[in-house]
Amino acid sequence: MQQSLSIERGLSLRPYNSFGLPAQARQLVRIRGDADVRRVLDHPDLGREQKLVLGGGSNLVLTRDVSALVLKVEVAGIRLVETREDAWIVEAGAGESWHALVQWTLDHGLPGLENMALIPGTVGASPVQNIGAYGLELKDRFESLDAVDLITGRSVTLDAHACRFGYRDSVFKQGGFAGLAGKSLITRVRLRLPRPWRPVLGYVDLEKKMAETGIRDPDARQIFDWVCAVRRAKLPDPAALGNAGSFFKNPVVSAEQCRDIITRDPHIVHYPLADGSVKLAAGWLIDACGWKGKSIGRAGVYEKQALVLVNRGGASGAEVLTLARAIQESVYGRFGIRLEPEPVVV
Repeated sequence: MQQSLSIERGLSLRPYNSFGLPAQARQLVRIRGDADVRRVLDHPDLGREQKLVLGGGSNLVLTRDVSALVLKVEVAGIRLVETREDAWIVEAGAGESWHALVQWTLDHGLPGLENMALIPGTVGASPVQNIGAYGLELKDRFESLDAVDLITGRSVTLDAHACRFGYRDSVFKQGGFAGLAGKSLITRVRLRLPRPWRPVLGYVDLEKKMAETGIRDPDARQIFDWVCAVRRAKLPDPAALGNAGSFFKNPVVSAEQCRDIITRDPHIVHYPLADGSVKLAAGWLIDACGWKGKSIGRAGVYEKQALVLVNRGGASGAEVLTLARAIQESVYGRFGIRLEPEPVVV
């Protein structure tokens, strides 16, 4: 059983992180199913190693070589598993590209994920981060997932309640006794696409597209095309300019805090939430501090979107972190708000 494990040593991780940061994996094993995880855990040497689960590397800042055993998730496959009266249930392997899944659902007449088009990364990372865009979050379309316990090798199925979804958060990012950070490897995700389909509109960029085109009743494919166009206009292609998408979470403040900021900065971009709190646009805060287009070393802030940090060529993880911390200090100094990074720092 152990002989079927392919262990790669001294492998460059530059192609496996969207920032294109230099780092080497001491050891890497490709995971194509639950059995591969159990083979690793049963291995006399690898089983005891500290482990780093790696998907598409689009939410990762590598600051050094990785001594932990890297488990590269490559579980494939997309299928419609159930058609209910009120929903379609679609299952995808954790190693599939998230955007490819969105395209597959539309190609097969299964709308509902179009607002989350072009989000980088793999399907397995989507519940970890509770990804979201343009008025929709993964939790709004989540049915369940399969994962393997990295201690016992036992396969488990978790529903939305067990995943404890929050804003860009889940049980898979939470430590402590009740958290699953570093304790599980997600192998498959099932999504619930509501029937009948209803568009999720009302987001500023989508409203602009409706006004520009005169299309007041867009179908799912039209929304998909709009979202792709908006994202491509704002966000650089990681293949051309290394980045990890949005680097900071949009901070959530109380209504009172927001009113205080508005008295000083009336143009601040903000979104009232159902619970009375207010989400502020982190990109606007960073731009207001003059960071758009600026660089520290070979790491910089993207010219078209201040929320995106980029590798201008040959940047190290340390340079990216130095830039991120300088931005955090600026925003805190001016607005009294601490920005929280989205990517995982290794």
